[in-house]
Amino acid sequence: MMGRKTADKVATAIFYLAGGTVIMGLVSFVGYLLERGWTKLNPHFLMSGPEFAKAGGGIGPQLFDSVYLLILAMAITIPIGLAAGVYMAEYAKPGKLTNAIRLCIETLASLPSIVIGLFGLIMFVNFTGWGYTLFGGALAVAVLNLPVATRISEDAIKSVPQAIREASYGLGATQWQTITRAVLPAALPGLLTGFIMTAGRAFGEAAALLYTAGMSTSMLDYGNLNPFSSSSPLNPFRPGATLAVYIWKINSEGLVPDAREIADGASAILVLAVLAFNLGSRYLGLLLNSRLTGKQG
Repeated sequence: MMGRKTADKVATAIFYLAGGTVIMGLVSFVGYLLERGWTKLNPHFLMSGPEFAKAGGGIGPQLFDSVYLLILAMAITIPIGLAAGVYMAEYAKPGKLTNAIRLCIETLASLPSIVIGLFGLIMFVNFTGWGYTLFGGALAVAVLNLPVATRISEDAIKSVPQAIREASYGLGATQWQTITRAVLPAALPGLLTGFIMTAGRAFGEAAALLYTAGMSTSMLDYGNLNPFSSSSPLNPFRPGATLAVYIWKINSEGLVPDAREIADGASAILVLAVLAFNLGSRYLGLLLNSRLTGKQG
């Protein structure tokens, strides 16, 4: 039979091989997208609008809509997710109600994004009468990300040492004062890291937006900053195609001669954006942790 040391070495080698395979696959995938789309990363491509039935168009409106929808979605997700996390970590007592809430969160987290999109089509497009809007898309993305935001908030709050709470109570603070002035500041690094990673997930979402935000961006006056104007880019109740949706659209319609080049460039932008979200969340978390605890990350 195989000895313990030999078995340990074999198991270690298998884990290293599995990890190396995943890393190599990821590096190859990202490298391929960047290599294909690198030539498109120029100011003209990033700022100009798309062209119909001819080559040379850009992704300016789609890039703006992606960022704007991300802001709307996170403005909805963060307060609700944080409040739900605080309730689950600080107020919820073990029992049937808490178990039912956790079951609902886990079930919602496992739903495919296309199902959330169909739900958004029924609720935020047809039932409300809004039609295809960026706000409806933001609500759909918020529904998609709320389970993740809730779990992130709960885990970050639970990771705060109990001694901080006891010290706050010992000074005469109420539970609400303890949560807002002691627990949440201590949990801030974990919260920010999780929310930034959630934003990266929202930035690359497509399926939930096909049925809610629409697949086209109308002609807008980007000098008009009145959010109540129909021609303003800041109007949340207008349709808008994000980068991920636009990639699907131009490849499925086949009306643009350089659709492949545009898709490659837009994909490179998405990969770089998600990479920036993840690296930024890690750096910000380490920075805040070192400042709050005095430890060097």
